[in-house]
Amino acid sequence: MIQIRPIVFTLGVVLCAIAATMLLPSIVDLLDGRESWTVFAASSALTMFIGGLMLLVAYDERPMKTGLKEGFVLTTFSWVLVAAFSAIPFIGLGLPVADAFFESMSGLTTTGATVLIKLDDLPRGILLWRSLLQGLGGLGIVVTALIVLPFLRVGGMQLFQTESSDRSEKVLPRALELVSATAGIYVALMLVCIALYMMFGMSPFDAICHALTTVATAGFSTHDQSFGFFPSPWLQWICIIFMILGSLPFVVFIRMVRGEPSALWHDEQVRGFCLFLVLVCLGTTLWLNSIRNDVTFFDSLRIATFNVTSIVTTTGYATEDYSAWGTTSMGLFFLLMFIGGCSGSTSGGIKIYRFQVARMLTRSHFLHLMSPNRVVTLIYNRRRLPADVPFSVVAFLAIYMTTVGVFTMILAAIGLDLVTSLSAAAAAVGNVGPGLGEIVGPSGNYSSLPETAKWVLSFAMLLGRLELFTVLVLLRPEFWRG
Repeated sequence: MIQIRPIVFTLGVVLCAIAATMLLPSIVDLLDGRESWTVFAASSALTMFIGGLMLLVAYDERPMKTGLKEGFVLTTFSWVLVAAFSAIPFIGLGLPVADAFFESMSGLTTTGATVLIKLDDLPRGILLWRSLLQGLGGLGIVVTALIVLPFLRVGGMQLFQTESSDRSEKVLPRALELVSATAGIYVALMLVCIALYMMFGMSPFDAICHALTTVATAGFSTHDQSFGFFPSPWLQWICIIFMILGSLPFVVFIRMVRGEPSALWHDEQVRGFCLFLVLVCLGTTLWLNSIRNDVTFFDSLRIATFNVTSIVTTTGYATEDYSAWGTTSMGLFFLLMFIGGCSGSTSGGIKIYRFQVARMLTRSHFLHLMSPNRVVTLIYNRRRLPADVPFSVVAFLAIYMTTVGVFTMILAAIGLDLVTSLSAAAAAVGNVGPGLGEIVGPSGNYSSLPETAKWVLSFAMLLGRLELFTVLVLLRPEFWRG
């Protein structure tokens, strides 16, 4: 049986933490003389009341036992509950419920799609709140990946654990040290990013907000022009570097800190990701340079590298509307929405290592066709792949593409055109942010979507962040009976 008490208690702790975080934008608006500070203060009080009530109801002097099942339930309900309460300030500031929940879910899942317009004129409190949601969501994503997903065995996530063998049911307690190390690295990256942004011309407020959304590979900006508001090439290159760092496995950073400086480059997933990124950026640079005479080669390199990196890492920043580069670039950027960064990072998408495993499976299949009696051993990161990984990868790819297809059909049934429906579904499930077309493209805004479409896309973003398998496990009766 699933233990409800530790789940309720932990959710109460999470809500209290969210309530405390709401005080930060309240203080900013109060200092700015904005009346909106009262909205955040009231939202904080309500959230703290509900969270405290849950703590009181679930409190018990007996030790709490958390296992695998509790981990799955807690993960899913945490995202939904936190998104719901995080939407309260948006509702208090005048957004419809669908828009508020969409913005909140987009922030927490680090998708970066927004329904807000005229960002430059909004109170700084709401801009900070959006960035804080993405900063908190990015850390939550990494923790979820490191603690829960290895037990789901969704295509080999277990390959990237720092602990090798303990698969007991004590999911959360045994991972406390890992979570602490991950949080330390996450915060350190943000602090360095803030310092560099300020050093090269950003205001302290913009630097904090953009560092929160850069390392989290999230994409919310404080300006309507996104990162294109900052013309400095240095700022864009700094952003590129930290988008890449945020999309690398945090367990590799932990190994580096613990005395393995070569761990980063020895990781097969990291090498594959970097090689793919370099090749696509160079190809896009050559294409952009051939169709535009108004930019130099090095400007083309910077523009192409920034926008390609933003989409591959599922960050969602934009310096230009790449859909205006021609139909070839539209096709390329649509495909890049599916890639994603590395497993155990803040990025979304399918993830590089699943493509690497799929390539190995294809090669072994052809070898088997040519030599039926030949035994092919699949090796990844100098280790033999567990027997269940190949099937898990294929199953995940099939479910992922099916999910995108289903959401495309739903959005099309609502009345959206095919390009908008397909790209919005791919961007939501992959937690990318911008899609293609006038409505959801880099220069568009999700605010003009029908209310039903916003609810649908909010659910798609949640499914994408939970890696789909978590929800499928929870839907099985055996999970609740066993």
